[in-house]
Amino acid sequence: MYDTEIMLLALREAKKAAAEGEVPVGAVIAREGEVIATGRNRRENEKNALCHAEIEAINKACKKLGGWRLNGCDIYVTLEPCPMCAGAIINARLDRVIFGAYDEKAGSFGSLVNFNDLNYNHKPEIIGSVLENECKEVLVNFFSSLRNC
Repeated sequence: MYDTEIMLLALREAKKAAAEGEVPVGAVIAREGEVIATGRNRRENEKNALCHAEIEAINKACKKLGGWRLNGCDIYVTLEPCPMCAGAIINARLDRVIFGAYDEKAGSFGSLVNFNDLNYNHKPEIIGSVLENECKEVLVNFFSSLRNC
């Protein structure tokens, strides 16, 4: 199944973010199994609250495809999207959200809240726990290394 393969690419982006001192979250947008765009967290380095992995990937995909509607595209992200990213996903009309680790503190597709329970005009299909252990491990290792410094 290509969901696992594409999530591995999102994990690669998350590891790049960690190497740059960023919270390790990676995202990939694909259409019919073809990678359209990638993104990773860059908030610390860019000093910008908007620089989440999902936002970066959505921005790149819109530019590549020439429009703001990303119908037919899926987003793969290593951590359940936050409210800002969930809103961007809905606005971009992404078909599916495939994520790895649940986010009990800010997850907005099932953990803390579920944006699909609200009366928005678009509701992406949500698939959680894809490579969940691997996605959690990257986050746990990153935060453990910060505590040990």
